Amino acid sequence: MEVSKFDIADYLDSNKMIAEYLNTVLEVGDESDVIVAIGHIAKSIGMTKIAEETGLSRPSLYKALSDGAKPQFDTIMKVLRAIGGQIRIQPIAS
Repeated sequence: MEVSKFDIADYLDSNKMIAEYLNTVLEVGDESDVIVAIGHIAKSIGMTKIAEETGLSRPSLYKALSDGAKPQFDTIMKVLRAIGGQIRIQPIAS
């Protein structure tokens, strides 16, 4: 029996799915989880396309969006724009 490795990027095939995934990770994950999730989204869209839109190289994107990475905020913002996302602040209900 052959088992293939699960890759979430294979299932991020719509803007709605991408938004749901990232919002869920933002709610329940930590900083590292969010960075890795942004990397999964970038991979689902295509690292070459994201590299072209951000002006960053593919290798630097893979490195910046890997588990344990500490990318600059500017890098995260460039990638978020390239994947069609934005950051919004919503008050936490008390």
